[in-house]
Amino acid sequence: MSEPAKGTTVLAVENDASFWDDHDTLRRCLGEPIPRIPPWFGYDERGSELFESITGLPTYYLTRAERGLLERHADEIADVVGGSHLAELGSGSAKKTRLLLSACARRRHTVYFPIDVSREMLDFSARALTTAVPGLTVTGLWGRYEAGLTWLHDNVAAPLVVAFLGSNLGNTTPGERAALLARISSALRPGDGFLVSADLLKPAETFETCYNDPPHHSAFAEFRLNHLTHLNRRFGANFDIEHFRPHAWYDHRDEVVVGHLTATEDQVISLPGLGITTQLRTGDSINVGFSAKFDRDRFVAEIAAHGLRAEAQWIDPTWRYGIFLFRRG
Repeated sequence: MSEPAKGTTVLAVENDASFWDDHDTLRRCLGEPIPRIPPWFGYDERGSELFESITGLPTYYLTRAERGLLERHADEIADVVGGSHLAELGSGSAKKTRLLLSACARRRHTVYFPIDVSREMLDFSARALTTAVPGLTVTGLWGRYEAGLTWLHDNVAAPLVVAFLGSNLGNTTPGERAALLARISSALRPGDGFLVSADLLKPAETFETCYNDPPHHSAFAEFRLNHLTHLNRRFGANFDIEHFRPHAWYDHRDEVVVGHLTATEDQVISLPGLGITTQLRTGDSINVGFSAKFDRDRFVAEIAAHGLRAEAQWIDPTWRYGIFLFRRG
């Protein structure tokens, strides 16, 4: 592993990155009526690389819409947000966040706390950011969101803004989202901010075009199949990725895009590292991703219910995609 760049630090906020070996959560999710793989298992080093490829797909509008909002409004957001400490959940490469960090750093010295499960991506983004944004200090937090939030609450006393961009809040079940919002709220002190993006309701065909590979591309398929490859490597599982078909569709009732891997033949799946054996029949699926879509008013109300007051919003009228600022009361 390379040495961190000058002005950067990466801290493990979970013991020895123990999130990869959270057997209880994985067992529980795999035991659901439709087996589910927790989202962080998609973001090992290879998965993080594949997701970066997804953001460049011509049909994947989310990154373009969010980047466009930040290009147009970064200065305004930096002024409204205030403070000198910005954390980000699921930071990834932080390419879009760089626009906001640059605007903040032009106004005041800024300390950035990216939180991610990929140590490699944290190292890469820290180097890129400190090169591109003069005077920026980066302290990467290696672990899951909850551990990163606990570290921030215990170690950052100055006014803090927690950013959750990429519409990533939608990548949870309603119960998980409520628990995460409660954790975010409890990590913030009065006056601290929560900057979050959301993909707003649109026709189903728009979502299904966005979340499936266009012709001659395979990033989404490879990203979803990599969940199985990761479990094979980490837990000695015997998923045969050649016999799964990746696909995503929009569920109108629950207002969520669902990504599945569907078995194309009967299989007996063993995960020795978890002590689990399960049977999949042809047509059975494994859930490898949620992406909830939101009515704007219900979204604001859902977050406000956790003691976070809506303060500002920036909406892309073409793509119906928004960035929202809330403030802890």
